[in-house]
Amino acid sequence: MPTLKKTINRNCNGISRRNCLQFGLTAAFGTGFADLLSLRANAGEQAGHPTAKAKSCILVWLDGGPTHYETFDPKPLAPSEIRGEFFPIETKIPGVHFSEHMTKLAGIADKLSIIRSIRHNQGNHGAGNHYMMTGAPPRIPVGCGAFVSFHPSLGSVTAHDRGHKNGLPAYFSIPSMSRSGGPNFLGAQYAPFVVPDNPNSSNFRVRDVALPRGLEEERFVSRKDLRSVVDQLPRFENRASGDPAKSLDEYYTQSYDLMSSPSAQKAFDINQEDGELRDRYGRNPFGQRALLGRRLVEAGVPFVTLYEGGWDHHRGLFPSCRKRLPGVDNTIATLITDLEERGLLDETLVVVLGEFGRTPQINKDGGRDHWSNAMSVLMAGAGTPGGTIVGATDRQGYSAVDRVLSPENFASTVYRKLGIDPDQMLYTPLGRPTHLVSDPTPITELMG
Repeated sequence: MPTLKKTINRNCNGISRRNCLQFGLTAAFGTGFADLLSLRANAGEQAGHPTAKAKSCILVWLDGGPTHYETFDPKPLAPSEIRGEFFPIETKIPGVHFSEHMTKLAGIADKLSIIRSIRHNQGNHGAGNHYMMTGAPPRIPVGCGAFVSFHPSLGSVTAHDRGHKNGLPAYFSIPSMSRSGGPNFLGAQYAPFVVPDNPNSSNFRVRDVALPRGLEEERFVSRKDLRSVVDQLPRFENRASGDPAKSLDEYYTQSYDLMSSPSAQKAFDINQEDGELRDRYGRNPFGQRALLGRRLVEAGVPFVTLYEGGWDHHRGLFPSCRKRLPGVDNTIATLITDLEERGLLDETLVVVLGEFGRTPQINKDGGRDHWSNAMSVLMAGAGTPGGTIVGATDRQGYSAVDRVLSPENFASTVYRKLGIDPDQMLYTPLGRPTHLVSDPTPITELMG
């Protein structure tokens, strides 16, 4: 198999996307289907759901903390050391401007809601990531480079609440998991199924879904039949119903079923897509992962995270954004438009965010540093009113000052749209109660 060239995007701690799969998380957070199905066996069911607007959520995680100045909240009247090098451009919302490299999203701003007034007090990657990915602040101080999981993530809670269908897991993270994107006490059965491979590659294959190379379909069926014969031998017939070995056999059977599931095979066969549409998304890893995300929600997957790292711009902010923003802008705009064209936007929530914004003052290295007093979050779909700007920062972008909102409000909005009650109580395996969200108040302007 040819070696794929991969771009490793790092934040200021030298943490790469690949580290998410190297910090002892392989078993719990990058599970194969047999393991994942095994762990899911004891999953409980919950009642008391709010009315759901969304069947699915695609969360685009811009890891590192994307700048609000150079994206959705430019400050053209601020001094040059604050406003930066980019100019504002008009959007479809009268009187509202985005930064100059956000042209495609500006052109569909009437379909978007931009929250400009979320702020929190966690100014490092580990804690900020946890707060925005879970809606719960870390209970203890967290270092900048920490991988923390004190509370279940949005995706894991959705998987717990909604379950899976069509043989596909309920929660995917592509191409890796955010450091706080896991299930914590809910259990590893609600961890994301990670798809690390590059769908832009001509030989793209998803582990545990495609047959192993060299194993033809006839041999695959023969091996399954052989296992069935072995399981029927007398020494296996009298196993107790609770025997973990017997249960493991059942999970392997489900894995076999998955590999032969037309729905699963179809969802991952990105080559079925029209070439022109693939071009519209962008023939690059992020563009094709976004297209894969759309295919997954189309197949019934409730939660997909698209992890796109490399937004920790302590230096070289402007050349980096000139290079990267147009492609990311194009892909996200295409995703939203494609969902709408297919009649899926009304039932799919699209969210774009990172852990915080960036400092007002441009530093000596031409970058901006961590800044949790202000950030911008994009939402679209699932009844979210288009052409809406929620809140505002001050005239120089230092802080959210109008309609100030918290990560709890953000998380509660996502949950409400997915039909999940943010005011519910969860219980750890030891019976310890914990609020899903301590302040379950959603952002009313976005509820539709």
